[in-house]
Amino acid sequence: MSDQDLQVKIIGALKTVMDPDLNKNIVDLGFVKNLETKDGKVKFDVELTTPACPVKEELKNECQTKVGEIEGVKDVTVNMTSNVRPSEHQQPILTGVKNIIAVASGKGGVGKSTVSTNLAIALSLSGAKVGLMDADIYGPSIPKMLGMPIKPPKGADNNKFFPHEKYNLKVISAAFLTEEGQPLMLRGPMLGGIIQQFLQNVEWGELDYLVIDLPPGTGDVQLTLTQRAPLSGGVIVTTPQQISAIDADKGVKMFRQVKVPVLGVIENMSYFVCDGCDKKHFIFQSGAGQKLADDSKVPFLGDIPLIPDVVAGGDTGVPILLSNPDSPASLAYKELAGKVAAQISINQASAEKKIDSSFELAWKA
Repeated sequence: MSDQDLQVKIIGALKTVMDPDLNKNIVDLGFVKNLETKDGKVKFDVELTTPACPVKEELKNECQTKVGEIEGVKDVTVNMTSNVRPSEHQQPILTGVKNIIAVASGKGGVGKSTVSTNLAIALSLSGAKVGLMDADIYGPSIPKMLGMPIKPPKGADNNKFFPHEKYNLKVISAAFLTEEGQPLMLRGPMLGGIIQQFLQNVEWGELDYLVIDLPPGTGDVQLTLTQRAPLSGGVIVTTPQQISAIDADKGVKMFRQVKVPVLGVIENMSYFVCDGCDKKHFIFQSGAGQKLADDSKVPFLGDIPLIPDVVAGGDTGVPILLSNPDSPASLAYKELAGKVAAQISINQASAEKKIDSSFELAWKA
């Protein structure tokens, strides 16, 4: 059999390998690259839309198996690569950032900043270039969670400045603009000015994902924060109680009102696993996240267990994904990152969804 005939058979076999998220075969999706055949030895790349693809190993194994079954094939080498696609938008800002993920909640105290931090870490560990913006102006906690010193960012040309870097993340926070331990006392227009600087004046460089930790959706202080940014989608964080989901539902409605796709719902502090009995204990009830996702007709991205190491990681500045990568919480965050990245790819591939990525956010007590 000639190499040309063998390549035809290989392409035919790979056309039966389906991406379960995009519902197309990997050949028609353009994933198969650099196919080489020589003396029965086959090499090719499979270029996915994200390094955090949750089914990467399954696709690799299926490719190896199906191509290996072809007559004349002696050896198969599949190289899994990725090329993160950018979300389309017409905004002239953040042009080097391919995708922007906003993490929101309807209320404070649900662990939104912890989720934002570990989501960014998980995406980075997959191989993506990631930034993390701490937009929670009144409660900027991310530098503490990453063990970063509170110091002003380094200036760049044209009144711009560079984000700090830690754990392979590019990070900016309002905490860097004040002395450690001092409150940042600002009125509405000044708040908007800080966020505008974060979007327009920070030299983010080339990023696959920028995770934005948004302020809580409601609060005791009447506050309106209005800003424009090219969001790829929003993630909603809730805890297991129904009362938390009621507030989180406001976040879903907010994103929909401003035409930002909701990537899904996360249930944080979902359960506790006892060391002695190895049983899941649902301390704060259960099911609110799944119910909110079902009622809102958006994906349920998973539940994050309540583990003391998660809290300790936030206090010591070493996130649990780095201190204990095999813990149940770390595995949950890795799965979460894969689902979020996959949902962005699904939205990009959907011909029926035409996303207007400009938005206006407003929080009012």
